[in-house]
Amino acid sequence: MTVQATRHIQISLTVNGYRSTTTVDARTLLVHHLREHERLTGTHIGCDTSNCGACTVLLDGRSVKSCTVLAVQADGAEITTIEGLSGPYDGFTAVQEGFRQCHGLQCGYCTPGMVMAATSLLTDHPDPTEEEIRLGIEGNMCRCTGYQMIVESVRWAVEHPEPGRGG
Repeated sequence: MTVQATRHIQISLTVNGYRSTTTVDARTLLVHHLREHERLTGTHIGCDTSNCGACTVLLDGRSVKSCTVLAVQADGAEITTIEGLSGPYDGFTAVQEGFRQCHGLQCGYCTPGMVMAATSLLTDHPDPTEEEIRLGIEGNMCRCTGYQMIVESVRWAVEHPEPGRGG
């Protein structure tokens, strides 16, 4: 049996507005780096196979499932996690407030990923139809609420745009 030496690579990321430079094992997934090195545990690990979306973050403004991205692939990127969102609704963004107002969560496990996917959707499509909302959160799975209240939560955010965002 041949044992290979672990390859470590230095990476620099901007995570929630803060620059971070560290050395990682070349095989480290971004989700593990965020949770273990950056201590940002709002990014959940649900399946490690990209099926559930609980690990969704924004990578250079686009939603990605962080269990499908190696930390080294994100070198030089800007990452936003659920902890990095803030807005005019007592610190919440319109999407987060929509989830609160419309009861778009139950156990909360999928919520960070859903919020991040919805945030990305509204960046690209400030006034989506119900069908576009459903397509925008399609890769994120909720095992508790069904999806109607989640769709209504995103719709609430559309109807209550934040300053500087269309609507």
